[in-house]
Amino acid sequence: MAHQFSLAAETRRDAGKGASRRLRREGKIPGIMYGGGQPPTGVAFDANALHRNMAEEAFLSSILTVTLDGQAMQAIVRDYQPHPARRAVLHLDLQRIVATEKLRMTIPLHFINEELSPGVKLGGGSVSHLLTELEISCLPKDLPEYIEIDIGPLQLNDMLHIRDLKLPEGVEVPGFEANTDSDLPVVHVHVLRAVEEPAAEGAAEGAAAAPAAGDKAAAPAEKAGDKAAADKAKPAAKGDKK
Repeated sequence: MAHQFSLAAETRRDAGKGASRRLRREGKIPGIMYGGGQPPTGVAFDANALHRNMAEEAFLSSILTVTLDGQAMQAIVRDYQPHPARRAVLHLDLQRIVATEKLRMTIPLHFINEELSPGVKLGGGSVSHLLTELEISCLPKDLPEYIEIDIGPLQLNDMLHIRDLKLPEGVEVPGFEANTDSDLPVVHVHVLRAVEEPAAEGAAEGAAAAPAAGDKAAAPAEKAGDKAAADKAKPAAKGDKK
């Protein structure tokens, strides 16, 4: 069942950063509503109510019932500004909708039956979600909260593209053409490849390096021994001369 979201708003008279800061101190979130053949309107929302709604994933891909100064209308979230450090919203943009005009929305992809896939269950493969959301176009009445993708039938090395998705009736992907660059991969069941350390080769190289290092260490000792022998021989040579 589709989520139903209601949001109360009030018209705000002041604009600018100073006015927005004052609203936030009062526990409100500034925003704007535009579209639907009407001029843009500055609005404000109760911060707690807005944050409760935004905790639901479907809020961003649903048609909202917005009550502005007692008048109900339908709108969608077009954009929002998150707080850089906290889980909070600083500003919200809403677009009024018209029943006869198509919307372009980005909605989430939901993957199901991953654990039942033969490629995962029997083949020991791993699933890579190459897309997690998708831009679609449809009339407001056909807007889905998400698109469901069944991974259950996938074998090892299988891949689904946009052309393989079962889109709800009335929903299309803007600019999509099968078997072109727009036909992006969505999900892939692939083999997990372990990186093996070349232990045997490393040991052999270490063994080969040890004598070489020993030779280098022995060389100075040999030179030192030769020098000592030469020094002992020098006095003898002088004695012979006498």
